[in-house]
Amino acid sequence: MVDRHILLVDDDPASVAEIRGDLEPAGLGIVPCGDLQAAQRLLRTQQVDGFIVAQRDEQAAIATCEALRGEPGYYMSPLLCVTASENRDLWKAAFRVGCDDVLRRPLEMVVLQARLFNLLEKAEYARELERVRANLARYVSPRLRQLLQRAQPDGGLPAPQEQEVCILFSDIRGFTALSRTIPADVLFATVSRHLGLQVEAVYAHGGYVDKFGGDGIMAVFDSAEMVGNACACALDIMQTNQELQATGADMAVPMGIGIHVGPVVAGNIGTGEHLDYTVIGNTVNLAARLCGYARPMDIVVSDAVRQRLDTHPELSCIDPRKAEIRGLSGAITLYRLAGREAEKV
Repeated sequence: MVDRHILLVDDDPASVAEIRGDLEPAGLGIVPCGDLQAAQRLLRTQQVDGFIVAQRDEQAAIATCEALRGEPGYYMSPLLCVTASENRDLWKAAFRVGCDDVLRRPLEMVVLQARLFNLLEKAEYARELERVRANLARYVSPRLRQLLQRAQPDGGLPAPQEQEVCILFSDIRGFTALSRTIPADVLFATVSRHLGLQVEAVYAHGGYVDKFGGDGIMAVFDSAEMVGNACACALDIMQTNQELQATGADMAVPMGIGIHVGPVVAGNIGTGEHLDYTVIGNTVNLAARLCGYARPMDIVVSDAVRQRLDTHPELSCIDPRKAEIRGLSGAITLYRLAGREAEKV
């Protein structure tokens, strides 16, 4: 039974027969081609697992190796070059264009088989690792991936540090009541759709999603334009939400947003078995409280946010009101965020 297919580029029929006679009984399907052009035509219609290039013309063999390595989807596939040449510069050229190994004629078939199978196993392991990374990337934020990539070789991570950030919280209004009125699968799809668009908006405006809160998100903005970016993001989220609501009853999930700016401590929370990189502090708590004060389809911001919007004429804070916030002594002033057009209405 053939488990894997190897494309063999070889213009010598005797050599093709020799290689096939050794590798096919071992479970490898050998697909022979006489030159690069024939190999490229075959790759348009058939998937292979690796390559052996054994053309007698040495320069043609190097050119074939380089072209095959550049074929889309084959940058990790095993590529062996077979040559009768003793020219070490030729061997160096083969490795330079992407060959994994160079074997000399006359071939030791035991060596060819062992090296090819070893390379196939390594390639499969690399593909599996890539698949795992791709799946993890869907669950791990880009910011956390950056931190992990900068981690020290001994596994040490950056120490917690204080910094100023702008925090955005979103939340679907009436979620509990909504969950009782529509089927669970429809509810899940609806919430996923809304949250997915919110995530896109956050990254489009230079922030990152710290965590999902069931029916909302906590987003962090930490650039020089963090406040303007967070507010513009919130307005885009609301516009998208309104557009979705207009598409049908299943998408009618009004939401509220709260935004605050201030100092936080950023770092890892948890144990060696499970860590979560996040930001904590009163700034986070207040942003969450402001989200709770937002009416359906409102964006509530703090006075600290309002004070930093002077350089953003496209944004305005309206309808000031006093509110008692749990955990704070004394009332604070809240505002509703709107664009200039809304202020003129």
